Amino acid sequence: MVPTKLLLTPTRTGILILFLHLAKAARKWDYEPISMSTTSSDDSKLKFDGKIDRLGRGEYGLTATIEWKYDTNEKTMVEATAYRSSSGDEKDYKLLPWSIPKQTFYEYIDTYYKDVIIKNVGHCSNLPNFKGKFQPPWPKNTYKLDKCKFDGDGLPEIAPPGYYKIIFNKFGPGQPTWGFTAVFKLTNKLF
Repeated sequence: MVPTKLLLTPTRTGILILFLHLAKAARKWDYEPISMSTTSSDDSKLKFDGKIDRLGRGEYGLTATIEWKYDTNEKTMVEATAYRSSSGDEKDYKLLPWSIPKQTFYEYIDTYYKDVIIKNVGHCSNLPNFKGKFQPPWPKNTYKLDKCKFDGDGLPEIAPPGYYKIIFNKFGPGQPTWGFTAVFKLTNKLF
């Protein structure tokens, strides 16, 4: 019997390239939210409530309300730190390089906000979505996230399994200090 050759027609080649691209671009981890806590130093200027909703077996969503009642300016700052622990024990957490360095809120809006936040929760929230460079002012509003699931867009494709803690803070002179702490358990994605 003579072995047959696999003919790569333009259609088959296109499908193969698409499959390889999708396989390469997909995140290689799944997550389970463990906890989320929110803080605000002044609820009259910014009130922030958030919780994790179980949507079904192995599915979770973030529901949050942010009542934003103050003006930002060029001195409004943002920073976030990320930690990982293999056991989940508080003393085992180690700082990761996946942090948002201290920067102005406006720099954050033009980078991390557009590249990660809007890509992951823009479809399930009323958060502002800006085209091009952000032009102040930031709109005062009540922002709602409704059972948002993170697809991982803009996040690392590969992450070692374990527990991850993210601490996000926003602050500025004459402004409330507010933020959140979230803990997630990451596991390797099987498919």
